[in-house]
This record gives sequence, C-alpha cells and structure tokens, in this order.
Amino acid sequence: MSELETAQLPPESLRRVAIDPVSRVEGHGKVTLLLDQDNRVQQARLHIVEFRGFEHFIQGRPYWEVPVMVQRLCGICPVSHHLAASKALDRVVGADRLTPTAEKMRRLMHYGQMLQSHALHFFHLSSPDLLFGFEAEAERRNIVAVAQAHPDIARKGILLRKFGQEVIRLTAGKRVHGTGSVPGGVNKNLSGAERLALAREADQAVAWSEDAVAIIAAMHAGNPALYDRFGHFESPFMCLVDGQGTLDFYDGGLRGIDAQGQILFDGHDAQDYNALITESVKPWSYMKFPYWRDRGPEAGWYRVGPLARVQTCDRMPTPKAQRALEAFKAYHAPGLAFASLAYHWARMIEMLCAAETVQALLQDDDLEGQDWVVQGERRREGVGIIEAPRGTLIHHYQVDENDLVTMANLIVSTTHNNEAMNRAVRDVARTYFDGREVTEGLLNHIEVAIRAYDPCLSCATHALGKMPLVVELHDAQGGLVDRRVRD
Repeated sequence: MSELETAQLPPESLRRVAIDPVSRVEGHGKVTLLLDQDNRVQQARLHIVEFRGFEHFIQGRPYWEVPVMVQRLCGICPVSHHLAASKALDRVVGADRLTPTAEKMRRLMHYGQMLQSHALHFFHLSSPDLLFGFEAEAERRNIVAVAQAHPDIARKGILLRKFGQEVIRLTAGKRVHGTGSVPGGVNKNLSGAERLALAREADQAVAWSEDAVAIIAAMHAGNPALYDRFGHFESPFMCLVDGQGTLDFYDGGLRGIDAQGQILFDGHDAQDYNALITESVKPWSYMKFPYWRDRGPEAGWYRVGPLARVQTCDRMPTPKAQRALEAFKAYHAPGLAFASLAYHWARMIEMLCAAETVQALLQDDDLEGQDWVVQGERRREGVGIIEAPRGTLIHHYQVDENDLVTMANLIVSTTHNNEAMNRAVRDVARTYFDGREVTEGLLNHIEVAIRAYDPCLSCATHALGKMPLVVELHDAQGGLVDRRVRD
C-alpha cells in the first residue's frame, strides 16, 4: 500500500485540501489531500461520491428492456452500454451469430460512438489544459477560450463530434439513448440516402482525425519532460483483440500484458470473465477496485482504455491508424508508454481508426439489408464485453423462465481504471505538491491527471451494497451538536 494512500501522521495534525468537484469529467467525484505543517502530502485519494443502483433496480424487468434501460447510466457513452447489454442478451436468446446487416449496423453505431466520444474528450474537455497550460487562468480553461485562440482546432473538434453523433442517430434512432440494437440483432437499417449523406462527410472526418494525431504527437515531441513523465507509473494492461491479435472495439477475447509487454493471457472467453477478474472495495469510495484473481488485489490491478489497447494489441485494423500506432511505439521504444498524458495520443489514434472504419463500413451494401434479427436455443445467462471509449466494458445478466432479469453485474471502464487513477493522483501530488503553497493551478494538475483517463464517474457508481452514511447536526453558530455514522 502506498504511503500516500494511508496517512503516516495522526489525522488531527494534518490539513485537508479538497478538490470538490473534479471538473470537466462526466459524473461527480472529489480528491482529498492531507498535508502536514510543511505542506508535504501525507495522503491523496480520489473519491467517487455519487451512488446509483442500476445493478439492483433492473432486476425483475423483462430482459428485452435492459439494452434501453442501462444506457441511462450515461449521456456521454450510452451506445456502449446499449451494445454491451445487447451482446449479453444475444446469448440469452441464442443468437450466437448475427445477420450481416445486424453485425455491421451495430459496428457502425459503435465506431460512431468511439469517434464522437474521443472528439468530445480531447477537444472540449482536455485541450484547454494542453493548449494553455495546467496553471493558466481558470476562466481560460474551456472550449470557448479554445475557439477564440485556436478556432481551427475547435472547429474540427466540434464537427468531428457532430459527425459521430449523426452516425449514432441514423443507426440507433437518436443521438442519445437510442433503441437501434435489440437482443438478437437490430430494429432498423440504413437507407441509401442515409449512407450517401454520411459517406460525403467520412473522408473529411478521417483527414481531421489525422490532424488530431499530429497535434498531440507534436505536443509530446515538444515537451517530453512533461508529457512522458506526468502521472507516470508502470502497470499491466488489458483489452479485447480478435483471433489474430488485432484490436477490435466490438468483439474478441480478452488479452492482458505485463509492464514489460509480455502476454499474460490471450483469447480469454467473455463468458468466463469471472474466472479472470474480481473486485475489492474500500471504505472511502463507492467505486470498486477490480483486479486479476490469480495476482491478488495488491499486484493484480491493471489499466484499460486507449493507452492499454494500442499497446496490448499487435496491430490496428485500419491502415492510417496502424501507421500512427507504429509512430507512437517508435517514439516510446524500447519500452511501453506509462505516462497518463499518453492516453491522449492513444485516444487520437483510436479516433482515426474509428473514422476509417466508419468510412469503410459505409461502402457496404449489407447496411441496407432486410434481415435484422435471429434467435436460437434459449439460455438463462449471458455476458457481453465491448471496448467502450474509456476501456473494457462488461455486462453480465441472468434471466429466469419468465424472461425477467434475476442478476446483473456491470464492470465499467472507469471502474477498471480506479486504482490507476488513484496512483496517477498520488504521483502528481508527490511530484508537484510536496512543500509548495497550494494554488488553484497546482490543484488543476491533479484534475489533469484524472481527466487523462476520461472517467465516466456516473457509469462507475452502479454497485449494490451497504451505503455508508454520515449525518451531522449543527447549531445556529455552526457548532457540532450530534453525529451519527453508518458504514
């Protein structure tokens, strides 16, 4: 356990500094620092302070409602939950192989989601820090200021996201919380006019995505002392790959590598994820801490998401993204990239891959096919795993003879990265805070480290359990009259 996870001095001798809330992320979280009299950091923690009981309240609902219900976890990445739930329930309805139209419509929807989410995060949420500096005036660190100072960059980011959202609208029925995917397939296709309209914009999306890769690569090359060391710590990584080791955002088996890049497991079946992954809890956060069973909670934690995916796979599935990946790996050779800011570079490589994939899929006539749904032998249980923008997403359901959900377990991308985000917070606190006067700009360094993971805190706080509760009664002068704790 890190010395910054558990304070070494009595709590009453320490000063508490809080970042509450963490800004420019989806959901609600805070960071607490405990400082001694010399302003040296004794403890640094990321707390997830919201609670949502999705795993519980979908129990008793008909299984066919689940793909629509669970996407209400999030307004940023609903497609990911929509498709992961559908994939799990494909197993329940016996749809072991979808029709070509259903498979390609889902993939198009998913890659549109990857494109818009990555564009949103990089251009809207993170670029103010990267372009203006972590200690720039707080009022400048927003997309409006970026649009004023760097109009071309802001315009490309806004229009890339718009294109991704239009792909989602035409495949899912709505930009947010659509209904296009159902257990066993889809409930719509694309018309010829819709395909043509999207295809007209796809080439531009690919070109702008290439520009985005160049922007972040230049930032690394221009300031390696920051970009290659900020929030730096070694870790294992995990993602989905296909049977040839190619990155696949929609399907495949789980692969894990250690910090030296050696494969620890490969092609692990989604239906047997429980044999690989379990979760622990800590009293100061509603978000759980996953780890690989065979390594235990101290050594078995890992990272997921863009930085994990581009280094765990053997190759990207599209040519321009593959060339971008080769440049990324050459830059960080001979080892792997571990700095948290490297997530941004990896994220832009993935955005380019998503744009290329959308471009190619739009040439496929199967998108206009009429065969949408299949069924087979009914099962009582199913697991769906997908690579969401933020990382590996697991949905697991059990269904009874009356078609009602009896059990649900969700391990979302941000939950996989919980330990990593806490380590990033501790690394930044140790590097930048020790012995210095705390300023707003310094506190933003910690937020920058968290934002690098593009966390979706709403998605990550769905767990069922005993909720800790602290109630304090204060008098009119602010004095503490009574306090009750349930934990």
